[in-house]
Amino acid sequence: MASARIKWTGQKEFIGVDSTNHSVVISTPAEGTGMKPSELLLVALASCTAVDVVEILTKKKLTLTGLEIFATAEQEADPPWTFRKIHLNYVFRGKDLTEKAVEQAIALSEEKYCSVAATIRGKAEITTSYEIHLEA
Repeated sequence: MASARIKWTGQKEFIGVDSTNHSVVISTPAEGTGMKPSELLLVALASCTAVDVVEILTKKKLTLTGLEIFATAEQEADPPWTFRKIHLNYVFRGKDLTEKAVEQAIALSEEKYCSVAATIRGKAEITTSYEIHLEA
């Protein structure tokens, strides 16, 4: 079972702790010391798919030397500022990466494995793009 806890540390700052006792600082933009709660959702989505994609490409015995995922989102103008569109741009680095393998890995993550994407999908449209930078 997944679990997490939030501890208020004062002002508008909190510490989030997961079930494995790892933590992240969370705050409002005015506080300026931690991640914004809403953007933490984008980090969760990007990191969830990153784990999947790395594992899938590794199982395909492809040489992945780097991966960055840039998440951008559009929110409603009025409270509760719901995310309506989220775009993930994957930037891959590696030796023998192919468009087919990358597209399959992204699709498998999005459609089958990423629990965060599956949770968000009914509320927000998730789109993806990718870049492959081959290394010698």
